[in-house]
Amino acid sequence: MTVIEQIKADYARFPEAQSYQIYAKDVYFKDPMNEFHGIERYQRMIGFIAQWFHNIELELHKVEQPQANTVITRWTLHFTAPTPWQPRISIPGWSELQINTEGLICAHIDYWNCSRWDVFKQLFAP
Repeated sequence: MTVIEQIKADYARFPEAQSYQIYAKDVYFKDPMNEFHGIERYQRMIGFIAQWFHNIELELHKVEQPQANTVITRWTLHFTAPTPWQPRISIPGWSELQINTEGLICAHIDYWNCSRWDVFKQLFAP
């Protein structure tokens, strides 16, 4: 299975049963809330998402490979927030994945098409 095929499969079942073997041990991750290095930390972040958020859906819109070492995914993350009133949250965004010479993802950078404030406001939207 190619890295792109594995990414598509991982998005379809996110956050369950992710293919961590496609990531370099020292993978760099960044999104609007986190920034770190290391596959163990990446696994803990995914575990946190799985534990605290409900009805998670990572909707994949598009996958591109503009260069041999770069994969771009466009997606929307949907989940139910762990509050008593359980609002449905949607975060549209895209990821830039850098592939190293060993064929492993060495950098995973997520960008949101909205601000952190826009996401926060969804907690209180009618």
